[in-house]
Amino acid sequence: MKAHLPIVILGMLSIAVAAQQKAEKSNMDLVGYSDLQARSAYQPTIHKQGQRWIAYIGHHGGTQLNPLTGKQENNGTSIVDVTDPKQPKYLAHIPGEPAAPGGGESGGAQMARVCDGSQLPRADKNKVYLLRTFGGSAHEIWDVTDPAKPNRVTVVVSGLRDTHKSWWECDTGIAFLVSGLPDWRTRRMTQIYDLSDPSKPVFIRNFGLPGQQPGSTGSVPTELHGAMSTGPKGNRIYFGYGTGANGIVQIVDREKLLKGPKEPTEANLVYPQVARLDLPPDAGAHTTFPLLGMQVAEFSKQKLRPGTAAAAGVEHDHDDAAPPDRTQARRDFLVAVGETTANECLENRQMVRMLDITTESKPFGVASWTVPESSGNYCGRGGRFGTHSSNENFTPIYYGRVLFVAHFNAGVRALDVRDPLQPKEIAYYVPALTDKTDKRCVGTGADQRCKIAIQTNNVEVDDRGYIYIVDRANTGMHILELTGPARRVANFQ
Repeated sequence: MKAHLPIVILGMLSIAVAAQQKAEKSNMDLVGYSDLQARSAYQPTIHKQGQRWIAYIGHHGGTQLNPLTGKQENNGTSIVDVTDPKQPKYLAHIPGEPAAPGGGESGGAQMARVCDGSQLPRADKNKVYLLRTFGGSAHEIWDVTDPAKPNRVTVVVSGLRDTHKSWWECDTGIAFLVSGLPDWRTRRMTQIYDLSDPSKPVFIRNFGLPGQQPGSTGSVPTELHGAMSTGPKGNRIYFGYGTGANGIVQIVDREKLLKGPKEPTEANLVYPQVARLDLPPDAGAHTTFPLLGMQVAEFSKQKLRPGTAAAAGVEHDHDDAAPPDRTQARRDFLVAVGETTANECLENRQMVRMLDITTESKPFGVASWTVPESSGNYCGRGGRFGTHSSNENFTPIYYGRVLFVAHFNAGVRALDVRDPLQPKEIAYYVPALTDKTDKRCVGTGADQRCKIAIQTNNVEVDDRGYIYIVDRANTGMHILELTGPARRVANFQ
């Protein structure tokens, strides 16, 4: 016993020192904070309800005490009033699915999307609706008109193997749900529903990559992670498959997807596809964020060769409002962000990868970005180091100017993307550890070692310009704002 005592003491000391870590920042300041009842957090969605701003945060599986009810509750959805970002007020918690023993990300209610009934075509105009996952087994609709008193409206679909990062168009009601149907050959694919009347879901079709559908043979392509839609006007959906390896980026014609033949044959699955890019084995596609109509100043004087597709303007035929640009300056990009999945740099690091999709049928990589590991000894801090996701709000304050990227133990990073060929970091914020921050481990048994580490999981912004980051290791939600030169890159009126 005496021989092991110094090791134990050393471990205790290292944890004590780590707990004193201060926040690290550059051109970004903390505005407000909520501990989210020490629940492991995934997706924050910020929604303006009347004169209030409400944050809906989806959680990974687990159990914590809810002080509002005095009960231990399965992690689900936190609802927080952030009208005054300096003093967030926790309003309610909707319990999620119980986590399976040793089930990794099982349980909880990771995903949250919110739409006003006044915007949905056939909904009750006086209500506000939450679309959320229920663990891996179902998608649900909740009435959150009074965010402190949520009520479940209906279950959209149940009996699933898994769920994840869904997308809901509030102006049309069309929802692209990440689901796992038992008869499909992949853990996650797309189910499309018309939720224009959230109380009466209407199934449209199932969709995935050829080889994933029931009855197919051969190898199975990488499972879906999530999608982003530009709606009827943009007529494109950007799908990301895979998180940390064997990623696939798919561009789909929205109208053909919704109105084309729906039986999941190989031909019908390919029919709406505009392009598919298979990434290298070490690259994933967690988030696919479009940057369309970017004016690249470097090429403002560069003329296009006569007779090329670009010179004819056909590369922008998905955007009827955009006139052809006879220079090389106007270009479309897609930001593909992979998710690092292993602690302490024991697997391939994921990065921001910039794809040029000006000629949609031939996307190609033009730039990449990552936090330099040596800038903070991040491999030695514990937990994951590498990218996870970008913000998903298209607010004009930031769109085409600043992109925010969650980078696990390197916190949140702000990139100047006005020149997508050369993304540059202009700000960052790494939260301080708290007494609620959980440990992250590598190895097993006698070889296991654990460290307490910040794990900034996802990031979102609101239409006021505030930045919201949530932590995978139970640290909570931080509300931030840009300062100094970084703030001047944004488009604050």
